[in-house]
Amino acid sequence: MCSGRLEVKSDQSWSSVCEDDFNLQNAEVVCRELSCGAPSVLQGALYGAVEPLVWSTEFQCEGNESALLDCDRTSSARSSCSAGKAVGLTCSDNIRLVGENSRCAGDLEVNMYTEWRPVGVDGDEWSSAAAACVQLGCGSAVSASQTEGSSSRPLWGISSSCVRTASVLKECVLMNDTTRTSLSLTVICSELLARPNISLSYSTDGVSQAEQQGFWVLIGSTFGIMCSVEPQYQGGSFQLMFTSSNTAQNYTLPAVNHSALFLFSAADHTHRGTYTCVYHNHVWSRDFSSVSQPRSLAVLAPLTELIIRVTVVLLAMMSSITAICCYYKPKLD
Repeated sequence: MCSGRLEVKSDQSWSSVCEDDFNLQNAEVVCRELSCGAPSVLQGALYGAVEPLVWSTEFQCEGNESALLDCDRTSSARSSCSAGKAVGLTCSDNIRLVGENSRCAGDLEVNMYTEWRPVGVDGDEWSSAAAACVQLGCGSAVSASQTEGSSSRPLWGISSSCVRTASVLKECVLMNDTTRTSLSLTVICSELLARPNISLSYSTDGVSQAEQQGFWVLIGSTFGIMCSVEPQYQGGSFQLMFTSSNTAQNYTLPAVNHSALFLFSAADHTHRGTYTCVYHNHVWSRDFSSVSQPRSLAVLAPLTELIIRVTVVLLAMMSSITAICCYYKPKLD
């Protein structure tokens, strides 16, 4: 919601905007209109090329407008942009969870007028926790509690009745709340663990990585599937899930230095299929897991074997042709 290529709707159609017709003041207005935090990245190349642009208006915002179309506008001489020059914008989050090793767990803080404060909730903690997890892309809330902080700090009050209907948590901040408290709302979301990575071991000959979505190995070679995750919590385990057209298997190893290597010897066609890493850990008295992207594995014959097979096939074809010719030649005479 707070990152992507900027498009403006006019006359029932959407158009991109040229970077050269857009500045930081314009970006501040856009982020505010989207109920996001301050702009952190303003770069079109991050979001790829676009078709020729038809938006021909240059925005001249002062930075305090509530919507982009409230800004003054002048006609632009441009009718198109070069590749990668359409406005791409990233606004910072206006909420965050702090104090833990995961961005999906910790004390809830909200940014209003460039000031981060913890949150105080007037009753229903779960509604605010659930809204925060969804807005942060962290799944659903699994825990919500008011906890005692180390010191008294000013807070932003949150109306829990508003949270049930608002699209973003920031809309429910009580601006006239000047309470000071040592309590803060601690939230734990379901997607606590980072997504694990899956890769192919390169420790032996006959192993190679192919396209982004898959790997290949040679028949008879030794290979390994590596599961790893960025450091967050100690311990845990990795489960390697294998599926093919006619079977499904699971392998489990403890996580050592946030990774595990599953070794396989003498690769054959039974190893051909799809592999997925699942990381498990017991944190905050709860069991959490996260799943990697699936990767396919192809098992190929060595080049020399392929050459021999092709040679045998060609020789067999030549022998058949020779036999046919010899069979029909006497009859032609």
